[in-house]
Amino acid sequence: MTGLDWLFARQRFGIHPGLGRVRALLALLGDPQQAYRVVLVGGTNGKGSTAATLAAILETSGERVGLFTSPHLTHFAERFRVAGEDLPNQTVAEALARVRPHAEAVEASFFEIVTTLGCLLFAEAGVTLAVMEVGLGGRLDATNALDPALSVITNVALDHTEILGDTLAAIAAEKAGILRAGRPAVSDVAAGLRPILEEEGADLWALGDVQTQSVGWEGWAVTLPLPQGQSLRFRTPLLGAHGARNAALAALAALRLGVTESVIRQGTEAVEWPGRMEVIPTVAGGRVLLDGAHNPAGAEALAAALSDLLPQLGLQRVPFIFGAAADKDLGGVAEVLRPLASRVILTRAVLSPRATHPAALAPLFEGLPVHLTDSPAEALALLESLQQPLAVVCGSLYLIGEVRPLLLGGAGEERERWQ
Repeated sequence: MTGLDWLFARQRFGIHPGLGRVRALLALLGDPQQAYRVVLVGGTNGKGSTAATLAAILETSGERVGLFTSPHLTHFAERFRVAGEDLPNQTVAEALARVRPHAEAVEASFFEIVTTLGCLLFAEAGVTLAVMEVGLGGRLDATNALDPALSVITNVALDHTEILGDTLAAIAAEKAGILRAGRPAVSDVAAGLRPILEEEGADLWALGDVQTQSVGWEGWAVTLPLPQGQSLRFRTPLLGAHGARNAALAALAALRLGVTESVIRQGTEAVEWPGRMEVIPTVAGGRVLLDGAHNPAGAEALAAALSDLLPQLGLQRVPFIFGAAADKDLGGVAEVLRPLASRVILTRAVLSPRATHPAALAPLFEGLPVHLTDSPAEALALLESLQQPLAVVCGSLYLIGEVRPLLLGGAGEERERWQ
């Protein structure tokens, strides 16, 4: 069994929160994470775009940055970016071969292995700073075995409640686990939950009253208030008011790391974050917007962005392709999306055993024209026949990962996706 086949097979063993195994695995490899500074980025939604923006800013400042994110969309190596580029598949495979015997010895989980692999790859690539997106929660997530110079928490919403707890307070306490007493931290967590974060004793700055203004399909203009009473103005290509706030949070984090305002302005404009509010032009001259909105909070952010963008095209409703995992609040997502949908094409990610069958999703969109398809390819073919100026594909990131290469003419990896 090849290295990646072996690794992906471990997804079926599930998620096992705890830091003992990953710490042991890192130690067996010489603690590679100690070779560079680390920023941990946690939160329920927006942590990926925040991490990507912060990485872009830090690269502009002259740092050699490693960016660790999950899950990948299409190719496993996407999880490990150095200086803005995915690491070569061969480099990843060779490092995994060295990790494997130690991972088997400590019985590490899929994500613990992936986190350790990222730490090793970044050390060997000579990064000076690693921006690490937290996987699940915070306190017991594998990334929390690292010692962050700065911690970022985007927000707190209900997701993964079977593991993290079924209240916002319980989830906030788990997210707060990535904070370190006396160390700098930034967050955009709601004011009512902030005292839970403050219990950790970090030097915490809250994002505050950011002013944002849409510039249409080009992104958003942002004005970030600074502690000295001044303000920092910049633009981000991220779409949606939520994208603008995520960019502002990344800018605030960069300020805490000593990056100058002029560099932040340059860096925020350089960010790319595929599959999240990403617009891809079609051959027929239309646009497809991809977004991994898989929980109600994510759906609300998508809906707010569409409410801004649709009038610019003279539209009120657009067709949706939707599919998501069965363990999500799919009713809550559908309730948010229904008012913006002209029709819904339901499908599922072929490579994800967690995906909900399209027929089970149909009752959630009662009152709309609903089409059931067996694959993303069928869904896109049906969408193409509608010849609409704009369509939205949303839900599971695994679905986005299968749709995106079909739109771009590429090919994805043919491996089951659980994590």
